[in-house]
Amino acid sequence: MLSVKVKLLNKVGLHARPAALFVQTAKKFKSDITVVNTKNGQSANAKSILEILALGADYGDEIIIQANGPDENDAVQELLNLLNRFKEEEG
Repeated sequence: MLSVKVKLLNKVGLHARPAALFVQTAKKFKSDITVVNTKNGQSANAKSILEILALGADYGDEIIIQANGPDENDAVQELLNLLNRFKEEEG
C-alpha cells in the first residue's frame, strides 16, 4: 500500500470539475484508491464521484491518497500530477 499526503491548493478544492477529473483518472487504474480528508477524517472511494464530492475537501485542506494494488505507484503519481495541474491552470 502506498499513502501520500497532499495539500489542496486550487481554489475550489475537490468539487465539480476537479472532482470529476480526479475520479476519471482514478478509474484508469486497477488498484483500490481511497482519499481521506484529514480535516474531518472522512474517507472516500476515489472512483466514486458522489463519495469524492461528499468529502468536502476545500482549498487548503490536506488529503491522503492511499492506493493498494498492482499499479499503486502509477496511480498515486498520476493523481498527484493532476492536483498540481489544477493549481497551475488557475495561476
